[in-house]
Amino acid sequence: MRVFLTLMFFTATSMAAKAQSVVNWLSWEEALELNKKEKKKILVDVYTNWCRYCKQMEKTTLSDPYIVQYVNENYYPIKFNAEQKEEIVFNGKTYKYVGSFSRRGYHELAYEIMKGKMSYPTVVFINENLEVIQPVAGFLQKEKFEMIMTFFAENYYKAVPWKKFEHAYRTGKTKTRPLTPQDIQPEVQSVGNGKQ
Repeated sequence: MRVFLTLMFFTATSMAAKAQSVVNWLSWEEALELNKKEKKKILVDVYTNWCRYCKQMEKTTLSDPYIVQYVNENYYPIKFNAEQKEEIVFNGKTYKYVGSFSRRGYHELAYEIMKGKMSYPTVVFINENLEVIQPVAGFLQKEKFEMIMTFFAENYYKAVPWKKFEHAYRTGKTKTRPLTPQDIQPEVQSVGNGKQ
């Protein structure tokens, strides 16, 4: 009996750990439905099947335990294939796949939320009111992604310029407490001989 209980404990612990070891990706429909019940920002990982940097980012950055936990707690995460053929209804408009004879096609919604810059991978941040805050194109290392996801999730983007936030974040000021105006003010330098 003890062996059985021990085995059950380890199985449950392992399953709980695994549950937080991956981002809980949602479909557009699931995320939008959840957003109706509880407002949260949406993080969209826009990828294609042929994009090797998308796969690399999934294996590294988007598998980091801290990032996984933070994304799952602060966003409705969507994994979105920019070449998918299924229609999506977003903000009352139906978006479709657009085919092409000479090159790959694309999904109209990917085009819209990426502001016409079809580059992969791209992570798009959408606010609680379903407005695009910012698409961020390119492979992102863990450290950079952590800063960016925090910048948007905690609304720093509304009042703090990115460069000032980045500096404050790198010096650890945002990890122990929220940023204050003093954190982002430039240092005052005296001019001349310092006499007034």
